Amino acid sequence: MATKQSEDALRDVSDESRSSGLMLRIRRFKPEEVFTWQLAKTLAMGQGLAGLICGTAISSQYLASNFHMNTPMLQSFFNYALLCVTYTTMLLCTTGDGNILQILKKRWWKYLLLGLVDVEANYTVVKAYQYTTLTSVQLLDCFVVPVLMILSWWFLKTRYNTVHYIAVSICLLGVGAMVGADLLAGRDQGSTSNILLGDGLVLLSASLYAVSNVCQEYTVKNLSRVEFLGMVGLFGTIISTVQMVILERNEVANIQWSWQVGLLFSAYALCMYALYSCMPIVVKLSSATAVNLSLLTADLFSLFCGTFLFQYNFSGLYLVSLVGILIGFIAFNAVPIPTARTDTAASSSSSICEEGYSDDPNRQSTIPNDLRKWEAAVRITAEEEEQQGCGETEEGLEEEQRRRGKKKRASRPSQSLGRGSGDVAVVAIIHNTKM
Repeated sequence: MATKQSEDALRDVSDESRSSGLMLRIRRFKPEEVFTWQLAKTLAMGQGLAGLICGTAISSQYLASNFHMNTPMLQSFFNYALLCVTYTTMLLCTTGDGNILQILKKRWWKYLLLGLVDVEANYTVVKAYQYTTLTSVQLLDCFVVPVLMILSWWFLKTRYNTVHYIAVSICLLGVGAMVGADLLAGRDQGSTSNILLGDGLVLLSASLYAVSNVCQEYTVKNLSRVEFLGMVGLFGTIISTVQMVILERNEVANIQWSWQVGLLFSAYALCMYALYSCMPIVVKLSSATAVNLSLLTADLFSLFCGTFLFQYNFSGLYLVSLVGILIGFIAFNAVPIPTARTDTAASSSSSICEEGYSDDPNRQSTIPNDLRKWEAAVRITAEEEEQQGCGETEEGLEEEQRRRGKKKRASRPSQSLGRGSGDVAVVAIIHNTKM
C-alpha cells in the first residue's frame, strides 16, 4: 500500500511539473520571435514558387485541351536547355575547383544520376494523368513530403520535433479538404483506364522528386547553386533529348506550330526555368521539406485561376484548405529544425577531403595556425600537470619532514624543538618562493 501511495504521489508531482512547465512556456511565448522577417520572406518566396507551378499547369492545360498536345519531354527539354545555356555556361567561365571540367572529373556520375532522376520525375507525373484521376494525383503527390522527411533524416541527419510532425499533418489535412472540394464539385477529371498503374506512377514520381530535392538541398548548402543548376541543365538536356527522340518523335513531328502554341511553350519553359532558378534559394533559407509544404498550395492557385479560365465551380473548402496549408507551413518554420551536429561535421569534413578542397591555399594557410594553437594548448596542459605533480611532491616532502620532526621531538624534546621548527620554516620558505 505504501509503495502504491508513493507512486501515486510521484505521478501527481510529475503531472503538476508538466502542467507548470507548459504554462511557463505559454507565458514566455513571444510572437515577435516566431513571426520574424525571415519567416515572412520564406513564406512569400514559397508561395511565389507555387505560383510558378500554377503557370506551368495552366499552360499545359491549354496545350492539352485546345491544341491536343501531349509532349511532356519536349516541354521539359526547353527548360533544361535554358538551364544549360545559363548556368552551364557560367561553370565554363569559372576557374579553379568550380570549373565544369573539375566538377565532371570528380562528380560526373553523381550528376548523371541526379539528372536522370529529375527528368523521370517530371515525366512520370505527367504520364500518370493518362491512367488515373486528378483526385488520385493530388492525394498521392503528397507522398513526397513523408519520403522527403525520411531521406532528410537518413542522409542529411535532420531531426524533427513533434511540432514539425503536427505541422505536416495540418498541411496534409488541408490537401484533403481541397480534394474533398473537388469531389463535391464533381471535378474528378482524368482517365480511369488503369488506375493501379497511374497511382504507381504518381508514387514513383513523388519518390523521385524527394530524392532530387534532398540532393538539391545538400548541393546548395555544401557546394553552390550554380553548380547544381548547371549540372542538372547539362545532363537533363542530354537525357530529355534522347528520351524525346525515342518516345515522342511522332508527336513532335505532327505539331502544327502557330504563335499561340509558341507562346504556350514559351510560358511553360519560362515558368519552369524561374522555378528551378529560385527554388535553391528558398531551400537554402529553410529546407527542402518546408519548400514542398509551401508548394502544396499550387493546386489551389490552379483551381482559383481555373474558376475564371476554365469555368470551375468554386467551393468554400478551397479557402479552408489554403488556410490549413499556410498554418501548417508557418508552424513548421516557426520551430528550428535540430540536426546531428557531430555527424554533419564529420561528414562535411570527410566530403571536403574527398572533393579536394584542401588544394585551396587559403584553407591550407589556416591549417598550420590551428595545429599551432592545438600544440600550444597541449604544452600548457602538460606544464600544468608538471606543476601539479611538483606541488604534490613538495607536499609529500613536507609531510615526511613533519613526521620526522615529531619522532625527533619524542626522542630528544629539547634538541628537536629548534630543529623541527627550523625544518618547517625552511620548507615553508621554499614552498612560498615556488608558489
